[in-house]
Amino acid sequence: MSEALVITPVKNSLDSTLECAQAIADSDYSVKHIIFNDFSSEETKQRLEEEKDKIGYQLIHLEDITDTPSPNYKLVLQMAQKEAVSLGLPLIVVESDVIIKKNTISEMIEFLRKNSKSGLIGAITVGEDGQVNFPYLKFKSSKEAVIKTQRSLSFCCTLFSPSFLEKYDFMELDDSKDWYDTFMSKKTIELDYDNYVLMKTAVLHRPHGSRPWKLLKYSNPFKYYFLKFWKGRDKI
Repeated sequence: MSEALVITPVKNSLDSTLECAQAIADSDYSVKHIIFNDFSSEETKQRLEEEKDKIGYQLIHLEDITDTPSPNYKLVLQMAQKEAVSLGLPLIVVESDVIIKKNTISEMIEFLRKNSKSGLIGAITVGEDGQVNFPYLKFKSSKEAVIKTQRSLSFCCTLFSPSFLEKYDFMELDDSKDWYDTFMSKKTIELDYDNYVLMKTAVLHRPHGSRPWKLLKYSNPFKYYFLKFWKGRDKI
């Protein structure tokens, strides 16, 4: 029987998505894994269908549910919350540009068991060199094994406690935003939960692998900020 619900929102990035899914399947902890395909290309959709039984994930195509163009993170979170609450399980977001380790989920669950007031629990992100990378560069100099923080957590690899899922209804999420990392981090604290980053539970993160257009920030800043502000992308 599954002991956690893991979700992965996907927009193309096929190779990294399949690598992410395989790592979740290889976890030493029993999970139900749902991939939410957010209007990917037909090629990506077809490959995800072909691989779902081999790897072992449930696949939901958002195009069958909504006409709203990608990103549909709000809808994904709302559907995931409903499922997690109905199953009585913690919810873990593992984004498609993240590769977890075999014991990542079990370590996060064990921490939750020992810290019942947790709202969000994030695994620290590192690069291929093992060094802390985006979006947790703000913690790179820390020597602590666990950081209790009021700063924003990322959803790269983050656990939502069942208690928080029961207390805050995701149907109240703001329609004007694309991403909810910052909002959720503040909401948990507002509701008297504690947020943590586990510095010894590291996951490989290839920044922006799930949203390749954001790499323009480094190669073509003008185009990046044009898309961000003029086109209204990436609202947080």
